[in-house]
Amino acid sequence: MPLLRMAMYAKGVQIYCAPTADGRETWLSTMRHVALEGRCFVLSCNQFTRRSDLPADIPNTLALAPDDVVSTGGSCIISPLGEVLVGPARDGEEILFADIDLDEIARGKFDFDVAGHYARPDVFRLTVDEAPKPPVSPAQ
Repeated sequence: MPLLRMAMYAKGVQIYCAPTADGRETWLSTMRHVALEGRCFVLSCNQFTRRSDLPADIPNTLALAPDDVVSTGGSCIISPLGEVLVGPARDGEEILFADIDLDEIARGKFDFDVAGHYARPDVFRLTVDEAPKPPVSPAQ
C-alpha cells in the first residue's frame, strides 16, 4: 500500500497505526521501513492467541492442544528513525506503551522527507478522492 502511505505522509501523519494479523518475523522490518520512510512513529498491534482462545469448530486448528499458540502477536512501537522502542511482544498477552517525543519527527525529516523536499511534485503526482461515497447504492 505504498500509495496509501504516501497520502498519509503528505497529510503529515505523526503516529501511523498498523493493525495486522501477520505474526511473521518479517513484519517488524516492514514496520521499521514504514517509520523510516514516513519519519513517523508506528504503532503496530497483533493479537497473541492460543488455540483455547478460539471457537471450538475452527478448521485447521482442531488437532491443536489448548495451549498451542495460533498467533504469536508481534505488537511493537517504532520511532521515526526506525528504532524499536517496545516489542515485538511475542510471549503472551501484553500492553505496550512508550513515551514519545513528537519533535523527533521534525528532526528526522531534516535528512529525508518523502512528502516534502524529496517528493518532486513537478514530476510525480498522486490524486486522492476523499469525497464520501455510500457503501451501498440501489440498482437502477
